[in-house]
Amino acid sequence: MLTEPAVDKLPSLGADLRALRKSRRMTLAALSSRVGRSVGWMSQVERDISQPSIDELRQIADALSASVSIFFGQSESVPEESGYVVRRQNRRRLGRPDAGLVEELLSPDLTDDFEVVHSIFEAGASMDHPILRPTTEVGYIISGRLDIEIGGSRRFTLQSGDSFRFRREAYRWSNPYPEPATAVWIVAPPVY
Repeated sequence: MLTEPAVDKLPSLGADLRALRKSRRMTLAALSSRVGRSVGWMSQVERDISQPSIDELRQIADALSASVSIFFGQSESVPEESGYVVRRQNRRRLGRPDAGLVEELLSPDLTDDFEVVHSIFEAGASMDHPILRPTTEVGYIISGRLDIEIGGSRRFTLQSGDSFRFRREAYRWSNPYPEPATAVWIVAPPVY
């Protein structure tokens, strides 16, 4: 007789925290120390036994060099879709829109080896300084134009239909054009 496979626990705050911590190659003890809490408490948060306060989430986000917004904004999905489908209205907002970049997580959670992000680069916006992350990143421009600088010496103007990749290199983007640019950005391992 065939039986239904056991349903795994749905992704959660704890699963996202654990994925972020592991993507940064940080031990539970190191994160606990940075947050000023016990390893036992941090373990309970990762297993969804304890719920951190907003201030504790801010401390955890700071310790992981992540935006606290990654832990919020995900709407409930129907049980059959959870972990598989992200409806447009259920996307989790990332980062700070006031920086000229609006990002939404397209991946159901942060528990994979990569994350997929929908990014809108506002007209006239740019990164102040290049950043270097221990990641491989691939992007696809859906609409508009975007300038990207990779490794300090390579500069490209990308437009609709173009794609790019860089690995563990400093990068910087700017949109000096009169219209927003929209892209899908894939990052491995997850950074948010």
